[in-house]
Order: sequence, then C-alpha cells, then structure tokens
Amino acid sequence: MAKPGILGRSSSMPRSNEGMRLIFSAVIGIMLGYLFGISFPTVNITKLHFPSSIVSYIEDRNSGITTQTLLNHAWTSANSHKKNNSDSKSDEIPKIYVTSNPKGAERLPPGIVVSETDLYPRRLWGEPSEDLTIQPRYLVTFTVGIAQKANIDAAVKKFSENFTIMLFHYDGRTTEWDEFEWSKRAIHVSVSKQTKWWYAKRFLHPDVVARYDYIFIWDEDLGVQHFNAEEYIKLVRKHGLEISQPGLEPDRGLTWQMTKRRGDREVHKVTEERPGWCSDPHLPPCAAFVEIMATVFSRDAWRCVWHMIQNDLIHGWGLDFALRKCVEPAHEKIGVVDAQWIVHQGVPSLGNQGKSENGRAPWEGVRGRCRKEWGIFQARLADAEKKYYLDQGITPPNSTSV
Repeated sequence: MAKPGILGRSSSMPRSNEGMRLIFSAVIGIMLGYLFGISFPTVNITKLHFPSSIVSYIEDRNSGITTQTLLNHAWTSANSHKKNNSDSKSDEIPKIYVTSNPKGAERLPPGIVVSETDLYPRRLWGEPSEDLTIQPRYLVTFTVGIAQKANIDAAVKKFSENFTIMLFHYDGRTTEWDEFEWSKRAIHVSVSKQTKWWYAKRFLHPDVVARYDYIFIWDEDLGVQHFNAEEYIKLVRKHGLEISQPGLEPDRGLTWQMTKRRGDREVHKVTEERPGWCSDPHLPPCAAFVEIMATVFSRDAWRCVWHMIQNDLIHGWGLDFALRKCVEPAHEKIGVVDAQWIVHQGVPSLGNQGKSENGRAPWEGVRGRCRKEWGIFQARLADAEKKYYLDQGITPPNSTSV
C-alpha cells in the first residue's frame, strides 16, 4: 500500500519545479526588459527636427525616400537633442513670451511676427520677392451695383496705377465687370445688400490697409469729369489735410455749405452756415467737417475712424460730425479740396435695395433706418465720453455732442 503513496508524491514534484521555472523566467524577462528600455533615449515627438529632405519628401512623394529613412532621420534628431540636453541641464532653453508682441502672439519670437498685411495680389509661382512690380500707395473703394457700371468705369479711369481699386458689390453681381480691363486687376468683395461702412468695418482694418498713405471711401454716384486723383493727393499733402473730400458742384446734390466748391481757391476749411447752426466756428458743420459720400482719409486718421465705426450702425449717419475726434486741431486738418471737384448725382441705387413695408417704398425704409442710426450713434458717443471723464474724476464738458 506504500507504493501508491510514493508514486503520488513523486508525480507532483515535476509540476512544482516547472512552476518555479516559469516564475523565475518571468522575473528575469521583466528585469531585462526594464534595463533594455531605459538604455534608449526618450523620444519627444514635439521636439523632432525634420531636415529639409524630409519636408521635400512630404511635398513630393516621388522623391524615393522610404518610410525607414524618415524614421532614421527622426531618431537621429531626437537622439542628438537628448544628448545635448544631458550635457548640461543648466542650459535648458527658456520658453518665449514677449509681452510687446500683438495680443495672442506673445509666444512667438518678434522677428517672425507680421502684424500688418496688404491687398497686393501675388503670383502662384516664382520668387516671392519678385511678385510685385509695383506697390500702389493709395487705395480707392467704391460700393457698387451693376446699374452704375458705366459711371464707375469713368471714375476708376481717374485713378492711376498708384491706386489699388476695390469694389464692394451690394447686388452680388461681379462677373459682368470683367468687360473692363481694370476690373481684372481690382479686388472684388460681394455681400448682398450691405453699405460701404459695413464693408469698411470688416474689410478695411487699419492693419490690412497700412501700406496705403490715403484711403478713398466713395459712393458710386459721383461725377468725376473735373477730378484727377494724383492732383488731389498733391493738394491734400500741401494743405496738411488728414480727412478731406473733393468740393461738390454747387447746383446739384448739396446738403451742407461746407462741402460746396469755392471757385477762387485750392482748399477751404471753414464756412458760414444758417444762423444758429454753428455754436462754435471751429466745429461742424462750419469747420472740421466733410460728408461721408466721398471721404478721403490719411493712414493715421483712418486708424482712428475705423475704431469709431459701429458694427451695427451700417449707414454711417452722424459719423461725419464725429470725424473731428480723430485729428487735432480738427479745423486745420479737415477740409474740402476745391480745385479738384465732383458732382453728386444723387442716384438712390442702394436705397432701392431696401424692403417695401406698410405701403412705403423701399428707399423710405432705408432712410428711416439712417435717421434712427444717427440718433443711436449720437447717444453712444455722448455716453462714452461722459463715462470716460467721470472715470477720470473730471466733470464732463458740454461740447461732446455730434
């Protein structure tokens, strides 16, 4: 009876020994794996520096570089970076943060920051440095509908190649303008039923138009038979005008005496209005005033005016009375150029883009909106100035109205 017992004990021993061998092998494997793993440098994917050959491969799959070659490059770069870091941990490169950079770009080195742009079209080929054979110094914009195509064609021809031409299309029709050679070089922006101040606020940011010495923001219904843009610029510079407009032909489309052309001078900056209209001879509408139909801004003046344009007040009514806020002294730097004059034809083309409601014509609704915006703008500007003075502990002056 002893034999079966002996056989039972001896048969369990091989299984016990086999289990011990498995446990021992696993422990040795883990230790070897750990030692093997720590012998390799840590690869930080965000710090891989790809040579130009890899970039070329990404751009041209026919270069013949294999995936293995790419990995070899990446591995070499990472290994080199690890070695450099291990040489001297005290030499770790600090992170870039430049508070004087534009907001949002603080983590960039200043040398790569480009805070301004331009409206110069560029080629799809060749050397970038050779793209521009001419860099216009001035910008003229017209807010247009196709019905005024002939008039705009005549107007554009009064502007030399020193001007970038930009058309804002409120009727959505752009291709019909291609019959004009100049239109193929112009910049076209099309959004249905919008005004020039809506466009200006969204597409003429001061950092976008910073290359231009002067910005012309004009209506589409202007007769330009007696106007030359280059001569106009000369007179604006000569008389130190930061905000200006051409004189208006006296017998048509005239609202204010200030904008009326004087036939005996190059420029005028003051006028006389109806009794009681001007509490101060240096304030609008007797001075420091031009209308918004054919306004011309210097670069610096436009930077200020752009910030004053309200996003929701798209007609710009009241803006002409507030332009003086952007130059100093306003009665010296705002004026009308008489020697280069235009005719306001008074075509209500944009007004007809309105909606007929309650039996009123479309233009009546548009005009009603204009008047309402003027009141809103006046109130906003007055409230903003009052708040500023109160915050500074100063009694608000009485001359804040527009």
